[in-house]
Amino acid sequence: MSVSEKEALLVRVDAALEEVRPHLAVDGGNVEVVDITEDHIVKVRWLGNCVGCSMSVMTMKAGLEHTIKGRLPEINSVEAVN
Repeated sequence: MSVSEKEALLVRVDAALEEVRPHLAVDGGNVEVVDITEDHIVKVRWLGNCVGCSMSVMTMKAGLEHTIKGRLPEINSVEAVN
């Protein structure tokens, strides 16, 4: 994946996350994209109250991954780095 392809993908992933961010913000949390690997794995970092939250695993699969993969089928998975 070229640098420009990766940058374009990052923009699209971030746009998809805009659907989820208001729900995270209600509880004082947020998420940021850290990287997208060559294998199309999105790496994210939990922020605010999402760090260490017991619901973060469910939020990851049912919220973030579902939303991102729904809008970007080329993404294989989403993983947290923290």
